[in-house]
Amino acid sequence: MEHVLSKYLAVMANQKLARHKVASMMEAQDSDDTNSLWEEHERLRSDFRQRYRELSTFIQHEKIIHINSIEPKPSFSYLDIKVKIAEAMFQNCNFCEKTCGVNRRFEKGDCGVADPLIASEFMHVGEEPPLVPSHTIFFAGCNFRCVFCQNWDISQNPGRGNILNEKDLASIIEKRRTAGSRNVNFVGGDPTPNLHYILRTMTMVSENIPVVWNSNMYLSEDAMHLLDGFTDVYLTDFKYGNNECALRLSDIPDYMEVVGRNHKIAWQAGEMIIRHLVLPNHVECCSKPLLRWIYQNLGSEVVLNIMGQYSPVFKAQECKDISRIPTSREIGEVIRYAQKLGFNNLI
Repeated sequence: MEHVLSKYLAVMANQKLARHKVASMMEAQDSDDTNSLWEEHERLRSDFRQRYRELSTFIQHEKIIHINSIEPKPSFSYLDIKVKIAEAMFQNCNFCEKTCGVNRRFEKGDCGVADPLIASEFMHVGEEPPLVPSHTIFFAGCNFRCVFCQNWDISQNPGRGNILNEKDLASIIEKRRTAGSRNVNFVGGDPTPNLHYILRTMTMVSENIPVVWNSNMYLSEDAMHLLDGFTDVYLTDFKYGNNECALRLSDIPDYMEVVGRNHKIAWQAGEMIIRHLVLPNHVECCSKPLLRWIYQNLGSEVVLNIMGQYSPVFKAQECKDISRIPTSREIGEVIRYAQKLGFNNLI
């Protein structure tokens, strides 16, 4: 498994630069025209991989001690351009595929999120082994309406949390890193409605720390492009193997098209851990088709966490098919199917 997360592990050990650090060192041309900003962004996005390889290989005594000594920081960078574009998107919101188009300075979108509210932040030891301890930041609100959400108390209550300005959050991230966090892990709910805030926060973080984007992956294609060159590990929640179950249980249309597309983009842009929660009575309609899709589109090397801890919380009792926990037979069948397909990095 280490070979498919090798870049993340090197950043974690401070032997390579995180992607957002490389982005902050790439000079960009500023503009007040959003179209011009996008043109510059896409030019730099095409150059980023080469620059990432060059800058992330600077090692000083097997550790990166003084990041700013590697290369001077420009007055306006690739990371800054991402922030500026995200702030423009926020005023005609299309962070996620629902593309509400509202000015979220004055109006809430479908997600219900106004100000970024942090429900909690702590050193999480319950994530996948390569990630822990993970500095996990839980945002209130989500663009999904999952009837079985385990975090429903914050995902379905976007007003539940605390306001924290970007500078203060950046300071907390730095302190957690110094205390031993392996990464900063943005989750929720879902982090997507707060993309502009997260990008701005990381411009203020001086520590070299990997960014984990822990998400349902229902972002717009524009938002995915902003994450390219920012996110080190995509920790994805790939729930369904068809659109019908997604619409009925999460109120999400075009699930496979959107989330599938975004997984393909993310697989080219960074490293990835896919989580799949086994739902009772959904082995044939969701788990197996989804595993086939992942294998056919991403290959056998992707890290895949097949999770068996589903519990019928929130409104799940109202849906007969998911009103119980999955049986050990169902969970075992999904794991065996993944092994049969040939996945090499199962958790």
